[in-house]
Amino acid sequence: MFFKELETDRLFLKNISSQDRDFVLAQFSNDEVNKYLFDAEPTTDIQSADEIIDFYNQPEPRGHHRWVIIRKDDSVKLGTCGFHCWDRQADCCDIGYDLFPDFWGKGYMSEAMQAILDFAKSNMGIKKINACIYIENDKSIKLVEKYGFVYHGQMKDEVFRGKAYSHKIFSLENAT
Repeated sequence: MFFKELETDRLFLKNISSQDRDFVLAQFSNDEVNKYLFDAEPTTDIQSADEIIDFYNQPEPRGHHRWVIIRKDDSVKLGTCGFHCWDRQADCCDIGYDLFPDFWGKGYMSEAMQAILDFAKSNMGIKKINACIYIENDKSIKLVEKYGFVYHGQMKDEVFRGKAYSHKIFSLENAT
């Protein structure tokens, strides 16, 4: 398997699997989590959770991957992180991540981010990583800036739940 499981001081990053279906449903049906995502309405049933998992478990080579972030000391699933739109010819991809609100501001995503950026550098040969972040998600903006991502402009407004939903685009160049 190309996408291996990762470990940090406090976390396990486990490849998403069908065993995570209840967690995926809880995570992606949570309004606070979805407030900062822009790709789909919240998940409403277990079949939708299964579709998310199936998407990330397509046969390799694939252009996307997701890890479930698990706290080592109690095995609690905190969120997910991974890559989208991996263009192997251009050596670039997008990064995405999410946490349950109870775990915001505790450094977990920073720790997971370091692990997946290291993976992108050492295993994927990535030269550019993009992050598309909701304009009001200050913590996420600070996180990518901490890792050297540079602001490149604002994405055209998406409509989410009937209102404009703008995003800032950040890129990490020469990631390898």
